[in-house]
Parts: sequence; C-alpha cells; structure tokens
Amino acid sequence: MARAIYPGSFDPVTNGHLDLIRRGSRLFEHLRVLVAVNSRKEPFFTGEERVEQIRGEVSDLANVDVDQAEGLVVSYATKHGFDTLLRGVRTTTDFVAEYQMALTNRSLEPHVETVFVMPSHEWSYLSSSLIREVVLSGGDVSRYVPPSVEKALRKKLRT
Repeated sequence: MARAIYPGSFDPVTNGHLDLIRRGSRLFEHLRVLVAVNSRKEPFFTGEERVEQIRGEVSDLANVDVDQAEGLVVSYATKHGFDTLLRGVRTTTDFVAEYQMALTNRSLEPHVETVFVMPSHEWSYLSSSLIREVVLSGGDVSRYVPPSVEKALRKKLRT
C-alpha cells in the first residue's frame, strides 16, 4: 500500500477535513497530514497550533501523523519517501484547480501520484474560510468543527 500525504492549510481544521483524514487512514498504509505554512499569508492559527489541533483529533489513528512544512508539497513528499498526495474535491471549481495542481506536481515529480476523494455529502460545502467568516461574524460553528477547535476559535477572538 502507498504512503500518502494529505496537505492543506487546515486553518482551522474542520469536520470535513477530519472525515477525509479518517477515510484516508483506511486507504493508505501511512497518512501524513501536512499543515502547509505560507509565510506570505496571515493565518488565523499558527502552524504549531494547527498541528496540535489536528494531532488531538487523530490520536486514535495509529497510521496517521501530522507535520508542517513550507514550500512545495511534492518536494516534501520526495524528501520524506511519500508517493501519493490525497486531495479532497468538493465542487467542480475545486476539481479544476486541483486537476491543474496535480498535473503541475506530476511534471515536477513524476513518481508522486495524486488521489482525489469526494467529501461525505454532509461536509461537501464546508471550507475553512467559510468557518472563519462565520466565527468572525459571531455565528455558531459547533456542528462544523470539533469542540476543541471551536473553543480555540472563540479564545482567539477574545485576544
């Protein structure tokens, strides 16, 4: 079985992300959740906070670990011996962007494959940016994120 990386910003991690992580853990021998850190963006949570949030939610999955990195995900994959990228595709717009990224990644690192997985129906519309917008507007996100993440979001807004 392949070893896969599930990369993303996870800012914050949502129940949709966790659904894909759990499903990916059944598809692959080893799944690494890779928190992508982009120094040009202003994240809501630090990379370390996102890593800890995800670790707390996947601690029951023996074949899943979490790391963070900056730079090209395919370069990270090659450096660390991974041969597959797991990507979630919610909409046709996602597919177009993900398809383009997968082809670019293949041209950069031909041995790294990309596997697309559809989200569960209940999370197909969910995104981290939507969660941030709802929280910043004072809305309830308790059904979209784990309780620990909701608590961290609320705490962040008070500081």
